[in-house]
Amino acid sequence: MHRHISEQYELELSHIRDSLMEMGGLVEQQVMNACTALIEHDSALAEQVRELESRLNQFEISLDDQCVSIIAKRQPTASDLRRVVSVMKVITDLERIGDEADRIAKMAIRLTGTEMPSHQYSDFREMQKDVILMLHQSLDAFARLDTEGAIRVIRSDEDIDNAYNALIRRCTEAMRDNSEEVEAAVSVMWAGRALERIGDHAKNIGEYVIYQVKGTDVRHGADSNAEPDAD
Repeated sequence: MHRHISEQYELELSHIRDSLMEMGGLVEQQVMNACTALIEHDSALAEQVRELESRLNQFEISLDDQCVSIIAKRQPTASDLRRVVSVMKVITDLERIGDEADRIAKMAIRLTGTEMPSHQYSDFREMQKDVILMLHQSLDAFARLDTEGAIRVIRSDEDIDNAYNALIRRCTEAMRDNSEEVEAAVSVMWAGRALERIGDHAKNIGEYVIYQVKGTDVRHGADSNAEPDAD
């Protein structure tokens, strides 16, 4: 009987993790599409991003309910509890990344029809590439329980912050040099801010990997190399 219960518990957790990875893949696509819509002034693609926001919300509600059900039925402790809690935290961050993708899509719609030289998006393009890579690596680390990969993700957040600061400087210079570019530059700055926040959420996911594996909370500078808690 105990073996049967244990196997059923593992099946439930496996189903939740599979659904979480599906949600993560959808979020990655949303971010990429939102950024493409902004750069290419593609309002139709931006509208698609916005329309799929409700699907992410449904993912969040369904997965949260499943996690709460597992906690209520199985009453997991130690590492098992960390597994469920980590999944719940990642769900929240993925939903918030979806919100940021929606904000970028809004900026894309606002920029539709705006004349803006392609070089003005150079900083945004570089930042987009790095953020999407960071997000992908954070989800991969979570799927593999790869603490080394998670640490690399956490450390890369500083690069994203630096890229965001560079984007702000470039947009500020554009506004100073040409008053006609103010509206467009402000929109790109807001989109860059959304990317910077996506990087923060990807960093969070990396931190949850370390928490799940080692039982160490590294959100406020704790040592990620600390020994794991005893189960």
